[in-house]
Parts: sequence; C-alpha cells; structure tokens
Amino acid sequence: MDESQLQLVARRIRSFPDFPSPGVLFRDISPVLKDPDSFRASISLLASHLKKTHGGKIDYIAGLDSRGFLFGPSLAQELGLGCLLIRKRGKLPGPTVSTSYTLEYGKAELEIQKDALEPGQKVVVVDDLLATGGTMRAACELLGQLQAEVLECVSLVELTSLRGREKVAPVPFFALLQYE
Repeated sequence: MDESQLQLVARRIRSFPDFPSPGVLFRDISPVLKDPDSFRASISLLASHLKKTHGGKIDYIAGLDSRGFLFGPSLAQELGLGCLLIRKRGKLPGPTVSTSYTLEYGKAELEIQKDALEPGQKVVVVDDLLATGGTMRAACELLGQLQAEVLECVSLVELTSLRGREKVAPVPFFALLQYE
C-alpha cells in the first residue's frame, strides 16, 4: 500500500469528541470528500487492494445507503465495474427484496432491487465506516437472498473497539484506516 497516499487520507479524518452523544469520538470523513487529492487517494488505495485480492473476479461494487454511495460509484468506475445501490426501505422503485436488522436504538431495513444482479455474481460491499457491523452484515445477507457471492466488505475507516469485523465474518473485511 502506498504510505504517502494513505497518510494523505489519514490527515483528512477529523475527530469530534462527545458527538453525537457524550463519550463518543466521532470520526468525520467530510474533509476527505472536500479534498480531491485525498478522495482520489482513498479510491485508488481501495481499488489497488481489490485488484490485488480479487483480480478481475468482481462483477459489482455495492454501495450502502447513504455514505457508501459516496465511495461506491467512484470505486466501481476505477475498477471498470457497475455499482449497485443497497438502500433504506422504501427508497427503490420496482420489485425489491429486503432484510431487517437491529440497531442499538431500534430496527432498520435495507433493500435492493430484485433484478440488480444474477445468481452467482460476485460483489464487494463498500461503506464509509465500519462500526458495529450491523448494516454491513445485513447487506451481505440481502445479497445472499439474491444468491450473489459477497467476496469482501471494505470501508475507509474501521472503529476496532466496536468489533464490527466479527459481525461481518466470515466475509473478509478491509479498511484503509483503523481507530480504537
């Protein structure tokens, strides 16, 4: 991995203590998006990892609602692939399949269009940040309903203390940056 590119991205992650509630240290990716060089570096690094790990075996990148939409299409373009949208319930037209999952404060649902892909196609799921892993796990289950093969989940940031990687397992997970 290109350390200079990684440092360019890392320098753009801001930390806000006690947001959105006391005791939480919020990791803000907004400056990465604001700076074209660091955003380009983040996409390049993720694409490089996926090329090394999977070669040309990926069919689609699936972006998670909503910040996965910021990285998914650019990553897909960099790899010469299409991008699928996994959305919150009620946001997609046409026939969909959905799955519900538990949040620390309630339940939520994700959905994807039934004709988004063919059985056996290989997908990589992308989001901006992995925290508890519930949303990413639900996305993997949703793709499984369509008989897709989830090759890996990737994100810009992983909050390791929340152990989301364990919830995503056995699907491999990769993050550019890890914070406690």
